[in-house]
Amino acid sequence: MKTTLSAAAVLLICLLCACSTVDTTWKQTKEVAGKAKEFVDPAPEIDYDSYKFENPNQEKLALLFTPVDGPLSSLINYIEDQDVYPPKEWVDLLFARFPWAHSLIVADAEGKMLERVPPLPLKRFTQPLKFEAVWRETFLKTVVDYPDLGPELYIGTPFFKDVEFMGLIVVSFDPRDLMSMCPKPEELIIVHPGGGVWSLGAEVNREGLLAVDWPELLKDNVQGQVQVGEEYYTWLVRYIGRDYFIYATRSVDPKHSESSWFF
Repeated sequence: MKTTLSAAAVLLICLLCACSTVDTTWKQTKEVAGKAKEFVDPAPEIDYDSYKFENPNQEKLALLFTPVDGPLSSLINYIEDQDVYPPKEWVDLLFARFPWAHSLIVADAEGKMLERVPPLPLKRFTQPLKFEAVWRETFLKTVVDYPDLGPELYIGTPFFKDVEFMGLIVVSFDPRDLMSMCPKPEELIIVHPGGGVWSLGAEVNREGLLAVDWPELLKDNVQGQVQVGEEYYTWLVRYIGRDYFIYATRSVDPKHSESSWFF
């Protein structure tokens, strides 16, 4: 009887030790797992203060032009990536992804039109489109036409067969269609230096903005503030290839003109 009790006592002690060991091991495992999870999948901590604009003029312009420039950047990338004759699938996807695009033109190296979609676009050329560039060095070129129905921006890119230049792929759209994506389109302005000023109801000194010496400003700046008459405009340049266009809006407070764009 004593032997049996002793054996039972030993067994009980072993079980208690085992439970204690399992409990300790489980706690350690949970701690290690928790640390591993923090390392592999850390909880993000975003410092929103780092992204605040100190300049209210830049904040205003950023809110206005970002919804416009995003779709434009996507179109530019889509066109720029195509360097062979565009297949039907590419054309179909073009108009599906960018329903605000008006037309597609494919021309040969001499400028003869090989394909046009749609065959009879809404806007007709007021003059021949002249895309002049060294196409081994230039991969995007713009031409703006000004028919009665409003401006039409044409973006052209070269296409090749093997290494031989074969012609151009040209996509067009009315920039005002893009501006309608702006949360306050009546406050956004796009300047086409040497051409025109595009807006959707904004009160703007067109002659004054076109008279600004943009080439001189752009030698050292990609953004800033410019005074036109009694008004101040905050601006930011957008390059398409080597051609440039200016996003602008009336400044909220001209005194903040010296602060940088992001800091």
